[in-house]
Amino acid sequence: MSDITTEESRRDGVDPIVLALAAAAAVLAALAVRILLLDSESSDYYYFLGPWYRYIAENGGFNALSHADFSDYNVPYLYLMAALTYLPVTALAGIKWVSILFDLALASYVFRIVELRWPQRPWRALGAAVVVLFLPTVVTNSGWWGQADAIFTTFLVGGVYHLLRDRPTWACAFFGIALAFKLQAVFLFPALLVLVLANRIPWRSLFAAVAAYVALDIPAFLLGADPWQLLTVYTRQPDTYKDLTLYAPSVYQFVSVPQDARDTARGIGVVVAGVVVLALVGLAVWALRQAGAAAAGQAGRRVLTDTRILLLATASAIAVPFLLPSMHERYFYIADVLSVIVAFQLPRQLWYLPVLVQLSSFGSYLKFINRDVDPYLSMPAHGVLMLFALIAVLRATVADLRHRPTVTLPHQADGGETPPTPAPIPRATPAT
Repeated sequence: MSDITTEESRRDGVDPIVLALAAAAAVLAALAVRILLLDSESSDYYYFLGPWYRYIAENGGFNALSHADFSDYNVPYLYLMAALTYLPVTALAGIKWVSILFDLALASYVFRIVELRWPQRPWRALGAAVVVLFLPTVVTNSGWWGQADAIFTTFLVGGVYHLLRDRPTWACAFFGIALAFKLQAVFLFPALLVLVLANRIPWRSLFAAVAAYVALDIPAFLLGADPWQLLTVYTRQPDTYKDLTLYAPSVYQFVSVPQDARDTARGIGVVVAGVVVLALVGLAVWALRQAGAAAAGQAGRRVLTDTRILLLATASAIAVPFLLPSMHERYFYIADVLSVIVAFQLPRQLWYLPVLVQLSSFGSYLKFINRDVDPYLSMPAHGVLMLFALIAVLRATVADLRHRPTVTLPHQADGGETPPTPAPIPRATPAT
């Protein structure tokens, strides 16, 4: 925590030592919960992660990556798996601990983002980080499943943090790293497109995303991997699953087509999703330009406030997997995290958003991981909950775009609950 933040904490009667002890206690509790799940072996580990680890271990560790076609993941995650083969840790525990450590990194970025909104109320930032650490989906994803969603989401949320700190090049680099780890990082790209078209992100900054993505392929290339295979790994993933939905609380919970028509339906679904998302992007850019024209006479007024960036990112994280076919239950992981952040950004308006998202998302998890409760869960109901969450975010975004305050104080410009501070307060500058 920076000196500025420490001074503010003391001025508000918050002892930084107590805050640090509370954070440490929360981390220890979060680790304890996950440790209880370490011995659980999921079907994904049995059929995919475990065999990949054994292949790497039996073929020389990092040298095994000279032929990366044994996995349908991109190589950055395989680097981590290869590093584990040199450590005195079992495959199952090692894979899970990598994701668990990224849970902590993810929570730290959540803390930093919420701290920007409430610089004099560090307990709110800590509360947001703790909520994310204990979200059922986050705990299950790493501790039970051993999945990598916390890894790429950490870089996505880190990229959002750098955007809010007006570091577009760093933000794009983080987005490129996220994409290198998992294709699902594209769920946030419609929001990035809005930011580019609205001139919050310079076009030249996008080269940082490309450079970061390509740079992470270089070690595998130097080990002898086929460069074309490295660059086209994601083109081979979409055809892996043919179902319209794989336990995802999406619009396809309400769509039923014959087996022989599923490929056609999937193709149509991708086109429709693309059209709808691009239409939403166009409307957002138009609304921002209208707001910019109306606010032209307000000195220091930023059209793309922090709140609007977070709302756009959350809407994108929900809308894209909700509209696309062949989505898994885990593909709302980004929305799980961002819904908490935006709820702390606008506590009066969207306090219920993470509740809707979590009920829908974790309910879908249970449908897959616990067959005993399967008969008591309704996937269409989960789809409805996610639809309500999407509507709530879109309504909040529209309302915020219509709100044109005449005062330019930092917190008031972002809308929502305004702390009782009569003058602007300098932002803390946490370490990157």
